[in-house]
Order: sequence, then C-alpha cells, then structure tokens
Amino acid sequence: MTTQTRIPPTELTGLFGAIVKIAARRMLGQVPDSMGVLAHHPALMRASMGIGRKIEALDELDRSLASYAVMSTAAYLGCSWCLDFNYYKAHNEGLDEAKARQVPNWRKASVFTPLERHVMEYAEAMSQTPPAVTDELSAELLTELGPAALIELTAKIAFMNMSSRMNIALGIHSEGYADACQLPPLETGASTAGPAATSATEPVSTESANKAVGSAP
Repeated sequence: MTTQTRIPPTELTGLFGAIVKIAARRMLGQVPDSMGVLAHHPALMRASMGIGRKIEALDELDRSLASYAVMSTAAYLGCSWCLDFNYYKAHNEGLDEAKARQVPNWRKASVFTPLERHVMEYAEAMSQTPPAVTDELSAELLTELGPAALIELTAKIAFMNMSSRMNIALGIHSEGYADACQLPPLETGASTAGPAATSATEPVSTESANKAVGSAP
C-alpha cells in the first residue's frame, strides 16, 4: 500500500481474498489501495468486480475509443488513480500510447480524429452534474457508432463515473503504475482541473485490477 486513504486498507482474507491478491500482484506487482479499502465490504467488492468485468468484456465499441472515453472521464472528474491505471492499461494492451498520453489535454491536442473527439466530449458531458449530453452530440455518435456501440460507450462512461467518484471520496490516489513502466508523463491541461473549474460550454476535464479479476472502484 503506497497512498494514504480516508479509510485505512485492510487485509484481503479467505479464498476470495487470496485469489484477488494473486491476480493483482501478477498484473500490477502489488495489491492496490482500492482493493484494501473495499475489503472492508467484501459483498460490495464482489459486486463491483462482477459488473466491472462484464462491462470490460463488452466488444461492440472499438477498444481505443473505450480507452479514450474512460481516461477522459477520469481526467475530467480528477481521479488520478483511474487515469494512471487506464494509461498503464492502454500500454499493456498495445493501444496507441502516444495518443493515450494526450487524453487529459484532448481539447488542445491535434492527434485525435473527429470521432475520438466526439467520444471524449460525450464522456465529459455525461460526467457533468447534471449530465449535459445534447441531442445533437448523441445523434452524431449514433450515426458514427451505431446504437449498440453508443449504448456500450454510455455504460463504460457511467461505470467510470462510479469508480472515479468513489475513489475520490475514499481518498484513493494514483499508485504510479505508469511510472513503474517508465511511460512518458501524461499531458496536462484544462481537462484535469476538475468539473468545478469550467463552464458547461467547455468542461475541464476505483476501478482496480479490472482486467485481472474484475473491477474495483
């Protein structure tokens, strides 16, 4: 455990705990604080992992678009754990690492296609309180993606909202997974300042060992 959380992590115990620890260490080299915190409530931890694993396995949406969507959501909300983990995950899955690095600064970056920018705009609009998705943006994405992929995109952003907001409230922060892989630092920009720092017209912008054993907020 490397970060100070608002609820001190506890030991994962029993058969389920042993499986989670083995999988997390195999993938991440350690048991994340988010898992130690959720270990206080094993039933909730199982439920979160279960739905996270199912959402992760959906494949109607292009993997790169899904990655940019969840990373831009995490950047907008200010969840350093989720942003770091998903950057690390993009690297591990062989996605475009240079593009992933630019996600927190996507509004100023020139590397993204119009579709990728629409996806990240949708992620930020969904993450506002209240959500600010427009009919026009939804219609654009429906045309570009089709109904199944748009629904999947919406579900992935919604789950990242739950994970990010839970991590932030519990004081779960980045544990340096990208640094451990010697990845270039993420670009920073208005997107990482948090929703309170922007207007509705230009929003700024824990999931845990999701891939290995499910998903933890």
